[in-house]
Amino acid sequence: MTDKIPLLIDTDPGVDDALALLMAFDSPGHDIVGLTIAAGNVGLRHTVANALKLCEVVGRTDVPVFAGADAPLLHAAPDAAYVHGADGFGDVGLPPATHAAAGEHAALAILRLSHAHAGRLLLVALGPLTNIALALKLDPTLPQRVARFVAMGGAVTAHGNITPAAEFNVYFDPEAARIVFEAFPQFELADWEATLAHGLPHAGVEEWLAIDTARARFYEAISRQTRTWSADRRGDDWFAADALAMAWVLEPDAAREVEARPVEVDIGHGPGRGTTVVDWNRQTGRPDNARILLRLDQARFQARVRAALAAGN
Repeated sequence: MTDKIPLLIDTDPGVDDALALLMAFDSPGHDIVGLTIAAGNVGLRHTVANALKLCEVVGRTDVPVFAGADAPLLHAAPDAAYVHGADGFGDVGLPPATHAAAGEHAALAILRLSHAHAGRLLLVALGPLTNIALALKLDPTLPQRVARFVAMGGAVTAHGNITPAAEFNVYFDPEAARIVFEAFPQFELADWEATLAHGLPHAGVEEWLAIDTARARFYEAISRQTRTWSADRRGDDWFAADALAMAWVLEPDAAREVEARPVEVDIGHGPGRGTTVVDWNRQTGRPDNARILLRLDQARFQARVRAALAAGN
């Protein structure tokens, strides 16, 4: 058995997902055992193609990619093509990867890999939680085999990025998020508001992307559209939510402030749909199911990003 931590990443690439994946592939202490893919930032056809392409760019076509849910469990939801490009990778016309996705559905792969790495598996969700919810419906004992579950999602004081109160990943499939958050007695949450507290300076990002490596050239190209979009709307910093979550995944001791609280998801159809409701004052008597990231070591976060872009040739 390897000493490396087995890492299973459920994702919907997506430009910010791609940066998180580059960081994960650059980690010597983790072994990526699979990428399970859902629709989210863009449709499933594109998110699967993007995952395959990224594996090719980093020379890891041995990592299996599993296609999963092509839509939310119950209700249609908007994508984020206006941020990531219609293909999710900035519409730069990359040639497709030469290898294909595995034949197994993502939800089944999650369950199989949870058995293969029972008690050690690090499960990370960077997109909507549809695949994990499906896996839980097939086998509710999944959380018993997961050593650590980290999700990027939510807005813990209801300052959303897709509606006034909701963050994109949770809003895309709030029923799935509710199923998952209720099933895991303990999970870790890196939300949109933590992302806003850990911006990456545009000037610094451009300097890191000027490194002459295949990974930096690739990421400079696919992120150009979203970085321009962000600079026009969000000021001097660029916000990479999935990269922040991945920095915490890879270096849990980099957290400087974490609060445990009960968290649930509003699945109504009013203005609160998709809100992550945090019981900050513990008024409901529910157990603290979520450890919420409030502050991460910014220097270590930026160092992880820079190292991932500089890796390889």
